[in-house]
Amino acid sequence: MATLTKFNSFVEALAEKTHNLGSDTLKVALSNTSPTITDTVFDPGVGHLHPAPVAANNYAPTEATHVTSAQTNGTYKLVLNDVVFTATAGGIGPFRYAILYNDTAANDELIGWYDYTSNITLASTETFTTDFDATNGVLTLV
Repeated sequence: MATLTKFNSFVEALAEKTHNLGSDTLKVALSNTSPTITDTVFDPGVGHLHPAPVAANNYAPTEATHVTSAQTNGTYKLVLNDVVFTATAGGIGPFRYAILYNDTAANDELIGWYDYTSNITLASTETFTTDFDATNGVLTLV
């Protein structure tokens, strides 16, 4: 299972009330462009992060729905449902990264990404699951 690498800007955006992880719409985008830790917003048109994979066809970033967003004994944990992408005619890919971002935030601020270490291409009807950790959560804040 790939692990989340957070973008540096996520910490500041969280502290400055850009994110409400309990209610904002969080989405996953697939990309073959390597994210950098200093990227800030999900915006393929302005040169920040180019999320669209090659041969995207009917591909679109997909919402990661909330399971829980709560704290216990001072530790906050965000748990999201897995996101499943299904390729249609023409397929999806190649992609290597799954990028989590806040679609509710005004500038679609980035949260983090998963690196699957090699390119993935889906043929028509094949699926890819962004497998979020249901036990430990997508992220914890202590």
